[in-house]
Amino acid sequence: MSSFRTLDDLGDVTGKVALVRVDLNLPMKDGSATDVTRVEAVKPTVLELADKGAKVLLLAHFGRPKGQRYSTMSTSFVQGDVEEVLGKEIMFIPEVMGPVVEQSIGILGNGDIGLLDNVRFWPGEEANDPEFAKGMAAHGDFYVNDAFSAAHRAHASTEGLAHFLPAYAGRAMEAELKALDAALGNPEPPVAAVVGGAKVSTKLDVLENLVGKVQHLIIGGGMANTFLAAKGVDVGKSLCEHDLTATANRIMDEADHAGCTVHLPYDVVVAKEFAANPQSLRTCNVHEVAEDEMILDVGPLAVEALGDVLKTCRTLVWNGPLGAFEIEPFDAATIALARIAAALTQDGSLISVAGGGDTVAALAHAGVKDDFTFVSTAGGAFLEWMEGKDLPGVAALKA
Repeated sequence: MSSFRTLDDLGDVTGKVALVRVDLNLPMKDGSATDVTRVEAVKPTVLELADKGAKVLLLAHFGRPKGQRYSTMSTSFVQGDVEEVLGKEIMFIPEVMGPVVEQSIGILGNGDIGLLDNVRFWPGEEANDPEFAKGMAAHGDFYVNDAFSAAHRAHASTEGLAHFLPAYAGRAMEAELKALDAALGNPEPPVAAVVGGAKVSTKLDVLENLVGKVQHLIIGGGMANTFLAAKGVDVGKSLCEHDLTATANRIMDEADHAGCTVHLPYDVVVAKEFAANPQSLRTCNVHEVAEDEMILDVGPLAVEALGDVLKTCRTLVWNGPLGAFEIEPFDAATIALARIAAALTQDGSLISVAGGGDTVAALAHAGVKDDFTFVSTAGGAFLEWMEGKDLPGVAALKA
C-alpha cells in the first residue's frame, strides 16, 4: 500500500488546530438524524485528537447547496446528533474562514471541538479553488481527512487543503485504505468478486477492472441477465440490456484471457410479476425461462456452487445484491451467500470486504454486516475504487 501519514505520525498537538474533514451528510427526519453511522465512524479520530489537547475543527458538507446558503442545509442541523455520539459539547461556527473562525478558535480550549458550517455554501469548495482552500488552511496547523466517502471528489476540503497543510489520514480513512488494499491492492489469492445490481451499464468500468485482478467473478442481479442473453439464453421479460450483449461477450473474452472464471447462475427464481411471494413463483434452469417470466433471483443450486467457490478463495470483494433482495423471497440468494461468506470470514479462511449502499443494506438484512472483515459505507468512492480509479482525496494524502 502507498504510504500515508496517520495520526500515529503526529507529534505533540497540544493547543494546535486540527482541520478535520468528516462526513456528516446524515439522513434526517423531523429535525434529527435517522442514522448516525457516519458520526460513529469518525468518533475515534475526533476524540483522539481532542484527548491529545488539539482544538478540533470539523469540516463537512450537508446536502447539495451548490455554492448558495440555505438555512435548512446548515451543519447546525446535525450538531445535536454529533454531540450525542461524541458525548461532548461542540461549538457551532457559522463560517469556514475569516474573523469569526479566528475568534472562535480563541474561545475554544485545548481539547474542545468546533463544527464549521457547510463547506458547500461556498462555490470555492466544489471548484477546488486554491484560494478558498488556502483561506481555510490559514486557521489550521494540520489537516486530517477522515471522510473516505467524499474522497472521490476533488474538492477544496477533500483534496485542496492537503496542498497547504501537513495532511494525515484519520482512523476511519486509515482502516478503509488498509481494507481496500487487502481486497484488491495487494490481496491474498485466490480472489473472488461478487458484482450485482440492475444494469451492466452502471458497472462496466468495475467489471473491466476486476477481470484482470480476480480469479472468480460472480455476476448477479439484472446484470446477470444481460450476460446470460449474450450467451444465447432466452431471459423472457427479465430486466436485460440487450444492446450491451456484445459488451458482455467482450468482458467474458477478457476474463478468459486473464484466467478469470465468470460465474453466472444456471438455476434461477422466476415469476410473472414483480411482487412479494407471487403465485407464479418457481425455480427453474436458466434455459427454461418462459417468455412471460422474469428472473428475479439466483437459484439455490447455483448459490450452493458459489458457496463452494468461496471456500476455495482467500479474499472476497462484494458490491451489489444477487437478486431483487428488497422483496421477499427474492432476497434468498443474497442472504444465503452472504452468510456463507460471513462464516468463512469468522473461521479466518476469508478476508471479506464489501461496500455500496445496497450491499450494506443487504448484509444488514442478512444479519452479517458485522461478520465481514470490513464493510464500507462509502457509495460512490467505493465504486470508483472498484473501477481502479485514483481517488483525489486519497492521492492527496500520500506521503
